[in-house]
Amino acid sequence: MKKTWKIILTMSVVSTLVGCSGSSSEVVKVYNWGDYIDENTNRMFEEETGIKVIYEVFPTNEEMYAKVAHGNAAYDILIPSDYMIEKMINEERLSKIDVTQISNYIFIDDEFKNLVYDPNNEYSVAYSWGTMGIVYNSSLISDQIDEWADMWDPKYENQIFMYDSERDSIMVALKKLGYSMNTRDEKELALAKKELIEQKKLILAYVGDEGKGKMINGEAAMMLAWAGDAEVMMAENPDLKYILPKEGTNYFVDAMVIPKNCENYDNAIKYIDFMCRPEIAAQNMAYIGYSTPSSAARELLPKEMKNSDVAYPDLTGVSLEMFNDPSDIVETYSRIWTEVKAASK
Repeated sequence: MKKTWKIILTMSVVSTLVGCSGSSSEVVKVYNWGDYIDENTNRMFEEETGIKVIYEVFPTNEEMYAKVAHGNAAYDILIPSDYMIEKMINEERLSKIDVTQISNYIFIDDEFKNLVYDPNNEYSVAYSWGTMGIVYNSSLISDQIDEWADMWDPKYENQIFMYDSERDSIMVALKKLGYSMNTRDEKELALAKKELIEQKKLILAYVGDEGKGKMINGEAAMMLAWAGDAEVMMAENPDLKYILPKEGTNYFVDAMVIPKNCENYDNAIKYIDFMCRPEIAAQNMAYIGYSTPSSAARELLPKEMKNSDVAYPDLTGVSLEMFNDPSDIVETYSRIWTEVKAASK
């Protein structure tokens, strides 16, 4: 079970929202990552506004995009990552967000505005941010772990979990080789595929959210992980450690967006405003373990999380990249990952 950080909120602080009119029905349909919200905040939103939250989850940006792009479902709020937001903006799949209707937008720090994927703050409002690194079990590993290459060390055969995500796994191989994770060079991508196929014989499993519980239970020595998941795992198992590999890694921002085919735009605006309120953002981030883009919310977090060097690391000298829109190379990525998963061990 997910470890929850304890945070005390005074219900009187949860004030009435600035109202908006014109929603087509009193619901808001939200599509978010798995294990990526304190669901009590959805109930609090319902109680405060009378708007019912219809909530569904997805495992990867790509699966979210496939469902939305093919018209299989209509949602009012999506919470994808930076590069997927850029892709959806480029394809004109998102509605513009009138931030003047979002009173709590002032609490989003300036460093999380005007980002490269949405330079004019027209389509997105930051939800969380973080890094990707390696979680390892110090009771099973005595060596120093500090680079991606450690996930290719034969001594850890059948003790490694990789995330079942083409973009993230290919990123790791590219960074191990010293390449940009946004490369379009076919030769570099071919070498990354070769690396991942070589690594496969060492892999215990390609995992999703279930990997957290497996690492907590000591079922593997190391795992590719996001910092927020690392926080949750480390809180449950003190033998677990998190590092940012010296070759460099991914810095990401996930943000709230409104798809163009939404049916409840005004309710979506109310939902975004609610989630940006510092007390709500703090409660939410305390539960999921990820980093808040709001300094006001961070100040309300428990001391051990507010000062965590996993959630809020010193990034001085760390080589970081943010993913960009892969539309021109997505078929190559999909082919590579299919061939990696199909390769024999």
